[in-house]
Amino acid sequence: MPQPGIGMMKPAGPLGAAAPGGMLPQGHPPHGPHQFGQNGAHAQGPPLQRFPGPPPVNSAAPSYAPYSPSTQSSYPSPVSTSSVAQLGTQLSAMHVDSYGSGMAPPGQGPPGPPSAAAAFQGPSRSPQPTILQPGSQVLPPPPTALNGPGASPLPPSTHRQDGLPGPAPPNAQYQPPPLPGQTLGPGYPLQQANYGPQMAGAQLSYPGGFPGGPAQMAGPPQPQKKLDPDSIPSPIQVIENDRATRGGQVYTTNTRGQIPPLVTTDCTIQDQGNASPRYIRCTTYCFPCTSDMAKQAQIPLAAIIKPFATIPSNETPLYLVNHGETGPVRCNRCKAYMCPFMQFIEGGRRYQCGFCSCVNDVPPFYFQHLDHIGRRLDHYEKPELSLGSYEYVATLDYCRKNKPPNPPAFIFMIDVSYSNIKNGLVKLICEELKTVLEKLPKEGQEETSSLRVGFITYNKVLHFFNVKSTLARPQMMVVTDVSEVFVPLLDGFLVSYQESQSVIHNLLDQIPEMFADSNENETVFAPVIQAGMEALKAADCPGKLFIFHSSLPTAEAPGKLKNRDDKKLINTDKEKILFQPQTNVYDPLAKDCVAHGCCVTLFLFPSQYVDVASLGLVPQLTGGTLYKYNNFQVHLDSQQFLNDLRNDIEKKIGFDAIMRVRTSTGFRATDFFGGIYMNNTTDVEMAAIDCDKAVTVEFKHDDKLSEDSGALIQCAVLYTTVSGQRRLRIHNLGLNCSSQLADLYKSCETDALINFFAKSAFKAVLHQPLKVIREILVNQTAHMLACYRKNCASPSAASQLILPDSMKVLPVYMNCLLKNCVLLSRPEISTDERAYQRQLVMTMGVADSQLFFYPQLRPIHTLDVKSTTLPAAIRCSESRLSEEGIFLLANGLNMFLWLGVSSPPELIQGIFNVPSFAHVNTDITLLPELGNPYSQTLRMIMGIIQQKRPYSMKLTIVKQREQPEMVFRQFLVEDKGLYGGSSYVDFLCCVHKEICQLLN
Repeated sequence: MPQPGIGMMKPAGPLGAAAPGGMLPQGHPPHGPHQFGQNGAHAQGPPLQRFPGPPPVNSAAPSYAPYSPSTQSSYPSPVSTSSVAQLGTQLSAMHVDSYGSGMAPPGQGPPGPPSAAAAFQGPSRSPQPTILQPGSQVLPPPPTALNGPGASPLPPSTHRQDGLPGPAPPNAQYQPPPLPGQTLGPGYPLQQANYGPQMAGAQLSYPGGFPGGPAQMAGPPQPQKKLDPDSIPSPIQVIENDRATRGGQVYTTNTRGQIPPLVTTDCTIQDQGNASPRYIRCTTYCFPCTSDMAKQAQIPLAAIIKPFATIPSNETPLYLVNHGETGPVRCNRCKAYMCPFMQFIEGGRRYQCGFCSCVNDVPPFYFQHLDHIGRRLDHYEKPELSLGSYEYVATLDYCRKNKPPNPPAFIFMIDVSYSNIKNGLVKLICEELKTVLEKLPKEGQEETSSLRVGFITYNKVLHFFNVKSTLARPQMMVVTDVSEVFVPLLDGFLVSYQESQSVIHNLLDQIPEMFADSNENETVFAPVIQAGMEALKAADCPGKLFIFHSSLPTAEAPGKLKNRDDKKLINTDKEKILFQPQTNVYDPLAKDCVAHGCCVTLFLFPSQYVDVASLGLVPQLTGGTLYKYNNFQVHLDSQQFLNDLRNDIEKKIGFDAIMRVRTSTGFRATDFFGGIYMNNTTDVEMAAIDCDKAVTVEFKHDDKLSEDSGALIQCAVLYTTVSGQRRLRIHNLGLNCSSQLADLYKSCETDALINFFAKSAFKAVLHQPLKVIREILVNQTAHMLACYRKNCASPSAASQLILPDSMKVLPVYMNCLLKNCVLLSRPEISTDERAYQRQLVMTMGVADSQLFFYPQLRPIHTLDVKSTTLPAAIRCSESRLSEEGIFLLANGLNMFLWLGVSSPPELIQGIFNVPSFAHVNTDITLLPELGNPYSQTLRMIMGIIQQKRPYSMKLTIVKQREQPEMVFRQFLVEDKGLYGGSSYVDFLCCVHKEICQLLN
């Protein structure tokens, strides 16, 4: 029997029927009210207090005996309907959608082309809610009574290692438990779901009760029925489906508003007029025509822009356009740069701007005749007319003081306090610098790098080194007045590495010996940054400071810090203080750095609290990177650090950058998240920006958008290259607009939505209680899905949860974000670690945030050593592990190799060169290089996973049932957290209940 209404699109207003076959043109989602403003609250008034009520009491034991859960839960129970009345009025009658493959719903005729425009896009992600290929829906098997704690939800025949459902088709519809008193599907009574107040007099229990724990309630007992995890949407399945349909293909960007392959799918991108998704991804590729629609759906309208993204070698690098002294052609009114969105008229003598519609004269040098369709005859010869991304050589008007910039400099600043000398860190850094300085970045055509280098060491005073090439040996100058730092020498401080190589090597050999007898353990920090910035200022060049630091700066100086790590603030409204800098020295210092093009990258080696929230502020605001190595030991951790240092020095980078995001009329950029500084509302300033940094931009309507002209975005970055050339990098993207909500939902990209929600939430952490932020995230998730349910899904029973196809894994990813240690404290995670993770996420692109919130988990014991393909990933849940197995988990920062107690001895021998599980040494951070196929294949797999990731992942070996396993288990994100945080199943129930309340 076909399930009612899985894919029927109901027009959102008087706009007639859906497009042929129930498919609507691909579009872009509307954008919700600004979720987190200065105070993080909802724009529509006070935050919805969705969860009053006492914390739950867990009566169930966890499936793993040794660790007892705390009784703290992350999401309090949903509030009474009255508090959501304002939303409830917009929504009524509710549904659950499946994950379809583009077939038209039953009774809606054959699937037609998604629209003329989209007909030649290549396969696109299915815009339908989930529907089975043949048309009818198959329900998951009825719940079984077998599901006690830790019991496998499926019989062995269907519990496959790859984590995919067995007999149930991958796009079977998920039928969540109805609310109490309702029945499930064909009449099975419901398990009490672990959310919200269940009945009058009921004990509250929220998502996060351990699976299989009885729900406490005063009413008559009901049979325990557990949702089958295989019947709910799987992130792994979504990733694999997209790879199967779009992997390995060429994706051309010739169509406005088309939806790119997922960030997890490898394909070749061909620029044909819109920027590659490597540079820009959007939360939706179809914007709603009006702000009312945007408010109704509450889908954020945002772009995640990675202007310097690395492009694979088989894709064309950006073309460089040089118009000589006249510079780029720009619109007279809005200053947009010449691009494919400009329309030439009057025989080519004038052009109409695609952004502001102003008609401009074409400069005489730029004139060209038009062909029979009104296109310039040189259209395909000019990158700026035919491509979405390209660069211009900037003229002197775009340079500071109207003169060409000097080539940038790198300054290396080493903390030579007692502990760093004693543990061998200073010697390690000095030895490595000799190698990495050979690999300074250079422009393609350069013989040697134009970058200059300088060296400073410090403890509570600063030591500058003169390494001029004419000197026999380096000279040291000491600056003891750290309150007013000055640069004691100009000539000989910043030098060419090639010219001064022997003096520099001499210095690097001497530094560890020079301070070998120092007992100084106090350090300064702000004066170090000040010194580097003053040196760049004196040399009149932009640059980057590489600071190697390891302790809380307690010496008497500006920026001095005290230990303020206060666990008593956790779970109070004052917890936000832990994420704020403790002194007001660092913010103006960062502003000065940005003004002088001084980027700060910080390598931290803390053995105790160092106040990352304060020390990390300047790196964050200047576009630098923060690396942190806890309890660093040279013999264990040097490889991870050295990989990071090499990668950071060699990566593609632009200095002294300003970014401006222009939009066509009807909407504008309102909010920016990233490693940026903003002096006004439009100019995004970055002392530097590299290939791993993304800026997330939120848009709001300021008028109506038209379906005909769409929504156009132009991102322009003015920057200085490593060779000292001033350039403009331009990225253009055209999105669709629609007055149908269904188009908006069809065009969403969940990975981009999570990137936006994470950054807006992590920004709000500075001003707002974490509980309020979590509530807003849960509420907005429910609101987006309820709006879809009400306006786009055909009618069906309220006990069904209908998810749009593009958002079917939004709940699992949102739950991962809610459980992250930044938003939910855990006893074993330090304040510094939380501040560190917060900072990293603020500059992440979509691929990095996707992996960070939903790690890759791969079985290693099923390795085919003859194959070069990675073993298929499985879902991040303990139920997917097996005692006989070995599994590799990676999230972009950490890598774990988990060994089951009954791991095959031949595998243990092959990987570790020891006879059995018991002999494995879990202290190692690198696998031994052995000549056998197991060892080589596993190391190759780890190399592939590490590739293209901005941070070198530290390997931890974890044995089943040993204490360190607790840390590993926090990454099994579909399970209940040990210290609060729902399982995926429970969170889905919670969201479903919220949706029902909104619709009632």
